[in-house]
Amino acid sequence: MPGNPRNGRPYRRLTAAQRALGLPCWQCGREIDYTLTGYAAQRDPWAFTLDHALPLSRGGDLLDPANARSAHRRCNSARGNRMSPLNTRTSRRW
Repeated sequence: MPGNPRNGRPYRRLTAAQRALGLPCWQCGREIDYTLTGYAAQRDPWAFTLDHALPLSRGGDLLDPANARSAHRRCNSARGNRMSPLNTRTSRRW
């Protein structure tokens, strides 16, 4: 029985490559704190996570670099398996 593919070397390599790009969150556009690692990164809502533009539950490829996006943990969790990023906050002024 194979292990969790997110623990495998190809997934870790993809995550490291995406992290190295240092991009802002693709959902909210704000900077990501890439200095957070280890336990701190697992708990901090503003830490980096690898998000998939096409969610895995909707047929997205886990290891496709074209499907990989940088996101805050909070933004990634809030989006769930929706197809598009959450709407950014906009002004109610007209």
